Amino acid sequence: MASKMLFRANEILESTHVPFWGKDAFQYFQSDILSEENPFPCILGVEGFKKDLLRFSFVTTSYNYQDIRNAASALREYIDTFKTIGRYTSFVLFFKPEHKERSMEEYETMFWDTLTFLHQIDQKKWPQDIPKDPKDPLWEFCFHGEPIFVVCNTPAHSLRKSRKSRGFMITFQPRWVFEGMTGDSKIGRHVQKVVRDRLKTYDDVSAHPELGWYGQQENREWKQYFFHDDNNYTTGQCPFKLKRSEQHGCKKSLY
Repeated sequence: MASKMLFRANEILESTHVPFWGKDAFQYFQSDILSEENPFPCILGVEGFKKDLLRFSFVTTSYNYQDIRNAASALREYIDTFKTIGRYTSFVLFFKPEHKERSMEEYETMFWDTLTFLHQIDQKKWPQDIPKDPKDPLWEFCFHGEPIFVVCNTPAHSLRKSRKSRGFMITFQPRWVFEGMTGDSKIGRHVQKVVRDRLKTYDDVSAHPELGWYGQQENREWKQYFFHDDNNYTTGQCPFKLKRSEQHGCKKSLY
């Protein structure tokens, strides 16, 4: 029988399938997201956690083939069921904290390598209604047939505390979660205001200038996936690599 890979919050601390480091990373995450003294900026994540809508998985490293296959398996299981969980659901993937210190640039490479690796072993084709070119404002990372907004947290983040974590961590939020939520909608304006207000006190750096709404002409989703502490730091082009079998019909191959 295969080991359990996908967990609800109330299962983690008692589970024999979650390693000690995973329980420690989860408790660190839980204390951040539930803090009343210093409210976490992502109100959808906070609401989702309180309503038991988040799902979690734990793998050792992003550079091990079997670990990524396990992560892909847990993510597929989550995607198959997320619409039955609840609107503000997310999938959080924890990696074992390392003893060595890594630079922000190293973590950024790890992040994009992980997304590319997941894409390479994806068993479903890229959705026809989602552009394959990251330069398109409607592009989003896709896995198992679903477009997914992705956020990376690392131990290297210091000033941008909203992106800091005990170890390398990736959160996957299905695009479905944000349906009806735009800069022109009442709920969208409310969420944006609360998030921006909380960021002012939570982070020691101003909100990143690349924060924007999906689909807006000037917005590029991939630029929001990994923020550095320095708002002036820019990554020239999207590091995500589209596999060869998907490049047919792409507006322009970036690699």
